[in-house]
Amino acid sequence: MAAASSPTKAPARRLHLNAFLYGTGHHQAAWRAPDSSVHRLTDISYYEELAQLAERGLFDAVFFADGHSVGDVSGGPHWSLEPLTALSAMARATERIGLVCTVSSTFFTPFHAARMLASLDHISGGRAGWNVVTSMWDDEARNHGYASMPPKDERYERAREFVEVARALWASWDEDAITADPEGRWADPSRLHRLDHEGRHFLVDGPLTVPRSPQGEPVLFQAGASGPGKALAGDFAEGIYAVAYDLPAAQEYYSSVKAQVARAGRDPESVAVMPGLVTYVGRTHEEALAKQDRVDRLLPVEQSLAQLSTFVEQDCSQWEQDAPVPPLPPLEEFTGPQGRYGTILRIIEAEHPTVRQLLGRLAAGGGHCTMVGTPESIADRMQEWLENGGADGFNLMPSVQPDSLTDFVDLVVPELQRRGLFRTEYTATTLRGHLTRG
Repeated sequence: MAAASSPTKAPARRLHLNAFLYGTGHHQAAWRAPDSSVHRLTDISYYEELAQLAERGLFDAVFFADGHSVGDVSGGPHWSLEPLTALSAMARATERIGLVCTVSSTFFTPFHAARMLASLDHISGGRAGWNVVTSMWDDEARNHGYASMPPKDERYERAREFVEVARALWASWDEDAITADPEGRWADPSRLHRLDHEGRHFLVDGPLTVPRSPQGEPVLFQAGASGPGKALAGDFAEGIYAVAYDLPAAQEYYSSVKAQVARAGRDPESVAVMPGLVTYVGRTHEEALAKQDRVDRLLPVEQSLAQLSTFVEQDCSQWEQDAPVPPLPPLEEFTGPQGRYGTILRIIEAEHPTVRQLLGRLAAGGGHCTMVGTPESIADRMQEWLENGGADGFNLMPSVQPDSLTDFVDLVVPELQRRGLFRTEYTATTLRGHLTRG
């Protein structure tokens, strides 16, 4: 085992950690394991246990993404319980951990979203967060009355108005609006405020039907990588979910989005940037590699090679699974979509994987960073990202649930705590407090 490093001084900053909960895990083959949780995906106790596990690890929050179409069900589960409903139950099974949910500004209305999120903030005692997304797939749109998704610029224009209206609704009750005077009024009408909003996308009178929640408004997260997405994050987000394969990519995104925050007149230090992170943790490096290999071998070979063929635009069906990846054309010669292809080239250059290992990397996290190793080596890299302008924390994407999350909580968190990089107890009771106090 690698020797644990000893920092020469206490770090100036601490990491933020979210647990991104998804089905049986982020690896596409996780559901195929003999001991997987695939039969518990509509059992609320499964999600409560995951939230309790992340809370034992003192994470800032658990996070649910959401989708509005079933996708390819033959390839594995995607969405099961409606997230806000599930988080309301999870709030009752936990005490401190934040509860973050994706809500689409394309498919909801501001009043509906504001009401549900304010309710979750009340139910949880101030632990609600909202990941603002615009959605992107036509098959989702057709479940909500659209023939296809509106153009990106229109979706982001709607999202901006949506957020502004939702925030105004949350502010429509003053803190002291409820007087609860048994001899007089329950609430002071002068402390409630109409919006009388009439915009391009929404007509909303207000005020909200839910009184002001413990945080005033839920914590806003954003995950956009496009120009409009970064601008929206710069104006509103308190936490930003990012995609970065390696530290240079993380640094480029980090500096860009922090500049957007500054241009909006906000303090860049007040916004936590958290790239996605997949980990395989072992007490030795060999043990970690074995955990990764075990789930990689569950991938259906023919289906996975067919998917890779579409990514690299050549026939991969005859590639030998345990041989090195055959040479691929450089990025400048590739005529297909370059984002994922560029990630594939970076993985090959940095990791020299076999074909099976490449398929596994793409099946768990895709373009997100993957760290395989001991608690010390993983903590080393996380610390490097924190101290070199790559991240304020990470959105952990457990490849297999609950096993990968358990490994991180039991093995990596103590090492981060030993270095002073992560809290040893909760010092706040709200999600905003976790993000503010570290």
